[in-house]
Amino acid sequence: MKSAAVVLNTARSAGLLDHVDYRLAETTAERDEIYRLRYRAYLREGAILPSESQRVSDSYDEAPNAWIFGVYLHGELCSSIRVSVVTSEWRMSPAVELFGDLLHPELDKGRIFIDPTRFVADPEKARRYPELPYATVRLGYVAGVHFNADVGLALVRPEHQAFYRRLFLQESWGEPRLLDGLLKPVGLMAAHYPTLRNKVFARYPYLHSSAFERRMLFQRRHERHLSPADVVVSSERASIVPQS
Repeated sequence: MKSAAVVLNTARSAGLLDHVDYRLAETTAERDEIYRLRYRAYLREGAILPSESQRVSDSYDEAPNAWIFGVYLHGELCSSIRVSVVTSEWRMSPAVELFGDLLHPELDKGRIFIDPTRFVADPEKARRYPELPYATVRLGYVAGVHFNADVGLALVRPEHQAFYRRLFLQESWGEPRLLDGLLKPVGLMAAHYPTLRNKVFARYPYLHSSAFERRMLFQRRHERHLSPADVVVSSERASIVPQS
């Protein structure tokens, strides 16, 4: 779906996001295109070794608490991100795998985490549209509001941590560790949504989203014909449990 009413501070950024189309990847073809984009992006930056499949995917792509998004401009896939919603019942995510000693105690207390991973961008399009990373990582904040999350997580290489501190006011929770399948270690960063949300939104208004946009982004294809009684209102925690 097309992102609704997103406003950035510059005319160029606002003009770019008029054409942004966030698409939930649900078909095999949609996901395969994203897996190939991941491979190209990771290979270019030296994060992985070459492979015959020329695709990057993992078990978390199939987890019921994960949403994979493609970010399209003018009909072309430009970037992608996977958003995992982590609860005490649904603990499948890369951050929990790598930093379980830090995160499981918090999950035991009923905390809800948003774990955005597999953030990649087409190198040529990222050069053409420098605002593309901001439009992509925005989805993590949209998820935080939709699922009424407590903390936003990020697995970040040391050289990229300044970006996350600046944009999301995130702080370091864990020193860099090596995640299976990657060649470079990542640290754990986090932001407490209830404390920082208003400050971040005031600084970056484009992170705002409407209830309609959030529902359309995170509603699975098979959920789009539910009755009105099944629709979650904004004051409730949205469920990540698949509907039968």
